[in-house]
Amino acid sequence: MISKEAVVIKPGKLFIDGKWVNSVSGKTFDTLNPAREEVITSIAEGDRADIDLAVAAARKAFEEGPWKKMDARDRGKILLRIMELIDKNKDELALLETLDNGKPISETTNADIPLAIDCFLYYAGWADKIHGETIPVRGEFFNYTLREPVGVVGQIIPWNFPLLMAAWKIAPALACGNTIVLKPAEETPLTALRLGEICQEAGLPDGVLNIVPGYGPTAGAALAEHMDVDKIAFTGAHTTGRIIMQAASKNLKRITLELGGKSPNIVFADSDIESAVDGAMTGIFFNQGEVCCAGSRLFLERSIHDEFVDKLSNKAANMRVGNPEDAGTQMGAQVSKEQLDKILGYIDVGKQEGAKLVTGGERCGEKGYFIRPTIFDAVDNNMKIAREEIFGPVVSAITFDDVDEVVRQGNLSVYGLAAAVWTKDIKKAHRLARDLKAGTIWINTYNALDAASPFGGFKQSGFGRELGVHALELYTQIKSVWINLGS
Repeated sequence: MISKEAVVIKPGKLFIDGKWVNSVSGKTFDTLNPAREEVITSIAEGDRADIDLAVAAARKAFEEGPWKKMDARDRGKILLRIMELIDKNKDELALLETLDNGKPISETTNADIPLAIDCFLYYAGWADKIHGETIPVRGEFFNYTLREPVGVVGQIIPWNFPLLMAAWKIAPALACGNTIVLKPAEETPLTALRLGEICQEAGLPDGVLNIVPGYGPTAGAALAEHMDVDKIAFTGAHTTGRIIMQAASKNLKRITLELGGKSPNIVFADSDIESAVDGAMTGIFFNQGEVCCAGSRLFLERSIHDEFVDKLSNKAANMRVGNPEDAGTQMGAQVSKEQLDKILGYIDVGKQEGAKLVTGGERCGEKGYFIRPTIFDAVDNNMKIAREEIFGPVVSAITFDDVDEVVRQGNLSVYGLAAAVWTKDIKKAHRLARDLKAGTIWINTYNALDAASPFGGFKQSGFGRELGVHALELYTQIKSVWINLGS
């Protein structure tokens, strides 16, 4: 277990224009340890006035500061330095994330922090490779394009992967030369604030990155509708995504949305059953089910249904749920009491709808926001628990008979973030990869991610892509230049 001495908890302040400041109002809020139901520290509560200051700092840094004009290779060096400092402080960051979010230390150590490190490494390499092109146009002209940064970018991140989601947004935006105002989730602001310290230590100029913790209806709304913000990048619920689209329309700022999901995890009889069971476990119970691409709809071919549910339920019932600071814990606490109550409410709805509760379905322990891994069987795809995003460790098993049926049922959702297919038939795998309406399709695996591969959704799972080269397109704009070469 990583020692708690590795973390120094301080009262959280806002990070604006390279300075740590209190909120204009002087208000604060508490951030809690969800496993202990105890206050970790107090955080300065930003609202509209603080967002105005942060946007002004970002605008000044973009228009007058060195960042946009800096040699692209030097920008890349700063991103590399951020990556090195995250790596140097990885134990502290892993424990800080576990304390603030409730997820197991094994996951923050082996997933969240390494993936954040890799993201900064990847985009550091892109900083000096973002360029325009020459175009052979008609007439006596020389035409070329410039790919330039968008400007001031507002970024609103969720609480389920706080540091990783910050990395996904900050790294490509910085590589392209933008300046940023980041609003972390009010439930989990600590690693974002620590990242601000790291970026400052790495040499990021003042005002390039500003961090304003606060609540969605105040700080988040002010950022989304701000007239001097050029782009909003948001990860969160699709209902909030709609509000952000409306707010962004005030100055027609660019937006990218990575929203929720109700991903189908499809298992055929010709698959490797043991691997598929392990994949289903990862698909729904990783990060306590608080994953936008969680495999919450488990489609099982009829002939293997009973065997699969039996194997899955045995593994789920034996999962070690508890203290997330313990290296042996497999599933930690839900992030908040609000989230705990929401999940338990959906479990009650599932029972009322007539789904069969196979295992779990109840709170675990008397202190901390823990829920036992939950499996529902005999679920109809039209039930509420199969339609709506629960965002918890609850999976619905649905039986199917043939390929056409499962494609139709899999696509019968307002979401389209991810899907998985388990089969040894390569033709079937490619067919479903083509026919399933989702931004990511996993074949004989689940939750595979890489900084080089794009991630994003179809339908009400949002638009635009995080990661890979495609994210750079969303943090830059194209300028066409014409030069008259004629007489």
